[in-house]
Amino acid sequence: MNYKEIFDKLEGKLEGFAHLDELARQKQDPFKILISTILSARTRDANTKAATETLFAKYNTPKLIAEADIEEVEELIRKSGFYKVKAARIKEVSKIIQINYDGIVPKNYDELMNLPGVGSKTANCVLVYAFKIPAIPVDTHVHKISNRMGWVKTTKPEQTEAALKKLIPKELWIRLNRIFVKFGQQICLPINPKHEICPIEEICPKDFTMEIKKKSKKKKKKGK
Repeated sequence: MNYKEIFDKLEGKLEGFAHLDELARQKQDPFKILISTILSARTRDANTKAATETLFAKYNTPKLIAEADIEEVEELIRKSGFYKVKAARIKEVSKIIQINYDGIVPKNYDELMNLPGVGSKTANCVLVYAFKIPAIPVDTHVHKISNRMGWVKTTKPEQTEAALKKLIPKELWIRLNRIFVKFGQQICLPINPKHEICPIEEICPKDFTMEIKKKSKKKKKKGK
């Protein structure tokens, strides 16, 4: 399978840029990309963007965020949802970066993973979008689409990441998240995907096994 051709086809059909891709294209500070990725948990791109811009309009360095009043930070990032948890987290991360790394976000996966609340997806997003280092951030879009296309048969994001790294040539890793996020937002929707306008419809097996199993598990839990 020619993955480059598939990525090219998808990219040719998509419009605009996802939030992290926008930040990367504007060559924003890696710290802003890290904080924005933390804020993006369980919310939409528009909310992440609004919260990021509001926060960074007032506090735009690790030192400033670390020293800011937590209640004010909560208010500034309210649009991102779960703002109390996220405010505490970004203040903690900011303090560590300021003290341990002289205010500079590390480029190393293991060091990023050691930051509180930073998992594999966030660490890989920072590598890809802030530093252009090959990695595969697996969010809900990457996990779902990879399964639908039959590239992987996985139930957890970390399994998807490991499987994709074996499958996709390393020179394409940087493109994958960027393309699949927009593809998942515009065409391969969670509900009622737009098969009629999908540029790879004829080669996609439309494997919804993972999603069906997930729904079945949820129903069983509710029934208990």
